[in-house]
Amino acid sequence: MRKFSLLVICIFLFSGITAQEKTEKIKWQANRPLSWNDFKAKPDYTNSYSANTNSGFSYSWTYSTASGKPVLEHEVHTNFYPGKSWVKDVQDKEYLLAHEQLHFDISELHARKLRRELENYIPGRNIRQDLKKIYNSIEAQRVAMQNKFDRETSHSANKVAEEKWRDFVSKELEKLERYSS
Repeated sequence: MRKFSLLVICIFLFSGITAQEKTEKIKWQANRPLSWNDFKAKPDYTNSYSANTNSGFSYSWTYSTASGKPVLEHEVHTNFYPGKSWVKDVQDKEYLLAHEQLHFDISELHARKLRRELENYIPGRNIRQDLKKIYNSIEAQRVAMQNKFDRETSHSANKVAEEKWRDFVSKELEKLERYSS
């Protein structure tokens, strides 16, 4: 029984490690737009939407005083997750793909905002809490903007609003070009 329990635990740990390793990500790059081949999840036909983009940003940081002064290093990445993103068979696929790309671009916009905040952050006594607050605030802004984008464009049905959003996001990305990855 003891050997069996140990075997079950080993299988569980190994399957957890391989599951983490298999999470495919596509990093945001200005010269690498999404294609429909990137959307690998099975479509959710119970959902009324034609496609779903799963994207976001993540960060990591280290802090050291080894040099005699506080040094905060950080990395921020914007990722698209193919295994969680899907598309149904729709007619105007290129237009819809541009809408889904804009969701990914909105995630990159907020990653740049996070990079700017982290660059301007002066380490204090509560670094971990401070950085968590900064991240949570920008993540909340990202989610709110994603929702506003879908609401105002009626999930890509309103082409006039869609064009305004494309212009807006493009200009915002340009303003924060200094903070691109």
